[in-house]
Amino acid sequence: MAAGTEPNPYLKTKVMTAGPAELRLMLFDGALKFAEQGRQGLARKDYEAAYNGISRCQEILAELMNSLDPKHAPDLCEKLSALYAFMMTRLMAASTERDPAIVQEVITLLEFERETWLMLLEKLAGEKAAAGSTTGDPDQPAQAGTLSFRG
Repeated sequence: MAAGTEPNPYLKTKVMTAGPAELRLMLFDGALKFAEQGRQGLARKDYEAAYNGISRCQEILAELMNSLDPKHAPDLCEKLSALYAFMMTRLMAASTERDPAIVQEVITLLEFERETWLMLLEKLAGEKAAAGSTTGDPDQPAQAGTLSFRG
């Protein structure tokens, strides 16, 4: 965090009260935001802004990679880890080559990942609601969610 900047109190509360699934969605949102800042910085030839955006996006990708828990879906976690490593490598190339088009490739992949994650969350919420209505217990978790992430 830059010196002299205080975290947004609303965002701090949102992060502190979010579950692991919502935190992962917030990480995708942050990665997209910083990748776009990096892309715009490269396009403007503002290399400090590009470096800051790209570096922060890479930090978030590292966090996404570190939060994978292969206990339940080792193959999927391995593929996601490889995808995040690929994105980090492409961001390094974008920074070295000063090419905003390479950052756009990463943005496209991140948007796809975010949409996929959102669809999974919606599906699990629907299954949880259906399971709650059939068991009469709204706090009963859905049994379909086999992928887990470390919180």
